[in-house]
Order: sequence, then structure tokens, then C-alpha cells
Amino acid sequence: MKINFKKGCAYMSVVLIVLTLFTACGNNHSKKAKTVQEVSTNESKGEMVSFSYSEVTGIGKDSIYNRRDPSDIIKVGNKYYVWYTRMDKPIRSGYWGTIWYAISEDEGHTWQEQGMALGLGAEGDFDNHSVFTPNILAYNGKYYLYYTGVQPTPGNLEKKFEGNSTTDFTGIGVAVADSPDGPFKRVSNKPVIAHSEVSSDFDSYRVDDASLLVKDGKIWLYYKGRCIEHGTKGARHTQMGVAMSENPEGPFKKYDHPLIEKGHEVLIWNQNGGVASLASLSKSIHWAKDGLNFSPIAEELTTIPMAPGLYRPHLENGNIGNSIPGWGICMRQSNGEAHLFRFEINNMSHK
Repeated sequence: MKINFKKGCAYMSVVLIVLTLFTACGNNHSKKAKTVQEVSTNESKGEMVSFSYSEVTGIGKDSIYNRRDPSDIIKVGNKYYVWYTRMDKPIRSGYWGTIWYAISEDEGHTWQEQGMALGLGAEGDFDNHSVFTPNILAYNGKYYLYYTGVQPTPGNLEKKFEGNSTTDFTGIGVAVADSPDGPFKRVSNKPVIAHSEVSSDFDSYRVDDASLLVKDGKIWLYYKGRCIEHGTKGARHTQMGVAMSENPEGPFKKYDHPLIEKGHEVLIWNQNGGVASLASLSKSIHWAKDGLNFSPIAEELTTIPMAPGLYRPHLENGNIGNSIPGWGICMRQSNGEAHLFRFEINNMSHK
């Protein structure tokens, strides 16, 4: 089965909103919660990509905590696992978070939060202030949790994080466990992917948002990068890069140039013998046979998922699966509020 998209075509967008009521569980189990389902369809000459959304319970809207930036999802036994960043309300930014996890037995509609998966690093380490944007890889009987870390702003006398655009660098670390329930132990107190020391490089300020693939006998770690020369406007110039290693614990070697522009959140999956990626800032899907030379195959998408993680079966046992994306978990946010949401991505035209 193949799925084809054509670029350079006109798209029409349809948004359908359906409201239903169900009894929520989790922290607000005694209240009635609304489920909002939105379907966005982009159609060109009979070829369509659609996204639909629905509320979840257990890690959805919450009066105490904000949750954001979910990982890809794996299934172990009869349980689905997701990792994410959690903060106390009203804090919404992941730069003040820790990593938690939850399980589901009904394909991500209802979840039960299990506890913290990874806390802060030791004082002086790169991840001493916050750990966030996790992702997961099951490989050779072990579970590798990749995450972004940031330390308090260097030179800040109160050891606070300023969020400035000159010295607040981020790095990607990895922790490993024998079970998806942990305990996860850091491989090192240093990042496996650090920012570039060359100021003109696309990742000279921030590296973040790992997404994993096992390809050609190597671990491919896709990530987003931000250039320090862009200053406070850097977020809108975020690009996607990749680094490779023969070992999930590294060392990783970066590919010599970025792959996709305007890709603020990294989401990849296997498709048609290659690698597909959703680029959020340009609202487009790109594809590369070799996983490196990407070209857009669907553009001008509407209501795309925010900070999405997909259920990716091939992450469960070393990349054997090669399935078309189905469902996942994304996030929604507003002033002082962020929560996790379920989405489905459907490539509707099969050839």
C-alpha cells in the first residue's frame, strides 16, 4: 500500500466540530468533561490528509498541573506508554518542568498517570533547572529516554533561569532503564547532543525535541535547532537536523547541514520506504527516501497537531514495523493552561 501526495496543488480545508459529553476520570473524575473533535481535511485531486482531535482523561485538562510536549508512544504488553513534561499551574513553559509518564489500555483515550520518570540533574549539570520534551526508544531489551535539559542561567546570582537568547543553551540527554516503568538512570551528566560552537550554525543556541529512528544499523536522532545569531526571533527560524550513532547512548555525530526549515516541533515516521516529517511552522509534510533529502509532499495543512507524538510501533523493538501513522498525543495551550489531547492523522488516498 502506498500513499502519495502532490505538492504545488490547491487545498481546501474543512473543519468539523463535534461536541459530546462523557464522564471524565483522573484528577477531575467527578466532573463532566467535554470532548471536542475537530476534523481538518486537506484535499487535492482526490488525495487527502486529515487530522481529528478528542479530549483524553487522566492527563487532559487539570486544575493543578499543566502537561505538554508528549513523547512518541510505545506499547509494552497490553499497555501504551507516553512520557511528557509536567509543571505546577500556572507555570506553562517546559523550561520549569520535569518528566512524567502515563499508561493507557484503550489506544490513548484514557490514561493513568504513574509518576515522575526523570527529575532534575545534579547542581552544575546541564539539566539542573529543567528536563522536558522527552522521547523514547526500546532497543535490545532496554528503554532509552531522550530529553532536553537546561541549567540556571550562567552568572545569575540567584541561580534562576532567565530564558535569554545569549547564554541559556539547551542540550539533549539520555537515560536508560530495563523497564518502561523505570527507574531511568542518566547515561552521563553531559548531553549526547550539544549546541554547536559555531555561531552561524543552525543549532548554535538550542538543541531540543529528539525523535528516534533505527536505520541502516544506526540510531538516527532527529532534533530541532536554533541559531544564536537570530536572537529573540530565533524560534521562527527553527530547523530540523539529525545526528547518528551506532549506540543509543552515543556518541552521536551530527549530519553536516539542516534538513527541513520551519520545523519547530520534530515528528517523523516511516512511510513508503522512506521517512516522513511534519513541519509545524510551515504546516507541511515532507518526505525523504534516504531520511536526509526532504521535499514537501503536502502543504498548507490546517489545524495540525501541536507538539505531537505518534504511536510508533517500530520504536518498540528496534524499528521492525513500517506502518502508516495513525493516532498520537499532542497538546493544547492557552493563558496559564496546557494539557494533552488525542489526535489521529489519516492519509486518505491509498494507491
